[in-house]
Amino acid sequence: MAVKMISRSQITKTENIALGVVQDKPATDFPGSITQELKEIRKLGDFKGKAGELIVLYPKGQKTKRIFVCGLGKAKAIQMDVVRKAVFLIMKKAVKLKLKELVFDADSFIHKHTESRAVIQTIVLMGGLAAYTYTENKSGKHQKTQAKATKLILAGSARSDLKGICEQGAVIAEAVNYARILADRPANQLYPQSLANEAKRLSRLSAKLSVKVMQKPELIRKGFGALLAVGVGSQRSPVLIELNYRGSTAGKAPIALVGKGITFDSGGISLKPSNKMDEMRYDMSGAATVLGIFKAATQLRLPVNLIGVIPAAENMPSGSAARPGDIVKSLSGKKIEILNTDAEGRLILADGITYVKKHKPTSIIDFATLTGAVIVALGHAASGLISNNQKLADEIIQAGNVSGEKVWQLPLWDEYRDLVKSENADVANIGNKPGAGTIVGGAFLEKFVENTPWVHLDIAGTAWGEAGLIFNKGATGVGVRLILEWLKKIK
Repeated sequence: MAVKMISRSQITKTENIALGVVQDKPATDFPGSITQELKEIRKLGDFKGKAGELIVLYPKGQKTKRIFVCGLGKAKAIQMDVVRKAVFLIMKKAVKLKLKELVFDADSFIHKHTESRAVIQTIVLMGGLAAYTYTENKSGKHQKTQAKATKLILAGSARSDLKGICEQGAVIAEAVNYARILADRPANQLYPQSLANEAKRLSRLSAKLSVKVMQKPELIRKGFGALLAVGVGSQRSPVLIELNYRGSTAGKAPIALVGKGITFDSGGISLKPSNKMDEMRYDMSGAATVLGIFKAATQLRLPVNLIGVIPAAENMPSGSAARPGDIVKSLSGKKIEILNTDAEGRLILADGITYVKKHKPTSIIDFATLTGAVIVALGHAASGLISNNQKLADEIIQAGNVSGEKVWQLPLWDEYRDLVKSENADVANIGNKPGAGTIVGGAFLEKFVENTPWVHLDIAGTAWGEAGLIFNKGATGVGVRLILEWLKKIK
């Protein structure tokens, strides 16, 4: 997504302008006749400048055809979340109107609590996210909608470092949208092997990024018993995808990212209700997040070493599928009692985490649409976080606050660890008492993480739909912005 930049003095020579307006301050510093337009609409009482309040003005007798005005609320309450939402709403409206281009008056979004560099990058980033439309399976002219999305132009004070900031925002937006495309893709088009092929295509970006894929015979030979148990009921074999990005010194321990890659989740023998089962194509959103992060890290040339692991499988019912009560031997050697085949994500992650530990990472972060329980706890506004290392957890929480992808930490006490005890095996894949479903999932994974610093992100409430209270349908690419913000601080 290319972003053009112009000086603020040129803004009145453009056809479509976007402004941010403060609720409790008079609009007095806009170019040309814009200030007068805003005074008149406020006098009528049709627009007050409340956060998220959006109107479109149609001035007469001048080159400008439309002025998009979005309220930012009261000056003391303007934070980056307000700016993100305003930019998203404006750009979404512009895309709906099929405008060729839209000029953002960047200075009007910069205020006391919104640092200028962050605002400029946010305009580019959120503008790119708002322009996203999944069109792969549309026919004719509709298939080209995304390519013809509204072009974004930034108007503001001239600064030499703005080009780099804009380029970073564009790269991150493209990476998030890439993750969204993968997650939005239907399960008959995106399955374990095609997901592996997608990862291989990413490796063409740079010699610093390599990808290898383990097929079923190798998984059997090496003992990936938990992953194989989940995929055994499907005609499509499971795979394990490994990505390696070398952006730092050779031999320096990597950061590990593990993504749940259930390309379709029927629940297996513990079959899910049919209502909204089509949404279970999103059960590989964790895998999509990992691929999006690797895409952006490679293009931004981040100075870190990353190892990514995606255990991928379809969870299907059949005569060969795993049954409730089965006991399988995981890659770690621990035996797992499968009491519910719909608690399959933690099984494949157990093998993925065990495998990635062989690379001796400094930390492990896993992403998974793991539990419906996290929606009960947090709704769609935040991802659930569980960790065995408070320093790492605090870093991710802070990155969430900065990026706008909020996370909320849940406890991992011994009382919860007791819930995954099994009478017949080393560990059970669901709790032995009702409740605390999200934490039980984390307690299960901790058995395989052991002492490695680790953060588990349950993104079941934020990976699609009403996530973050901005998106209203489809995949969100959650986790990409969050982890890229965190990686920027790694030294």
